[in-house]
Amino acid sequence: MARRCSVTGKGVLTGNNVSHANNKTRRRFLPNLQETSLMSDILGTTVRLRLSTRGIKTIEHNGGLDAWLLSTPDRKLSAEALELKRRIERAKAKRAA
Repeated sequence: MARRCSVTGKGVLTGNNVSHANNKTRRRFLPNLQETSLMSDILGTTVRLRLSTRGIKTIEHNGGLDAWLLSTPDRKLSAEALELKRRIERAKAKRAA
């Protein structure tokens, strides 16, 4: 499983630990990823995603998982989020018909 947020695309960054003597050793900055369950109103189920805390806040700010996915263009979504968006669109069309 990659250390990458499905919403924001945040991933691992690299840099240096710098000591008092100015010795430099490589280090990794890991994103704050959380395994979260988000409720999809259209699907009627919970969906488990691995998101950064900023990604969770973005989804909540935009009115929930369904509203965020339907308002975001396909080119900005990860493969996992795109598959979920298609499932939501199919369920929404089935419900409307």
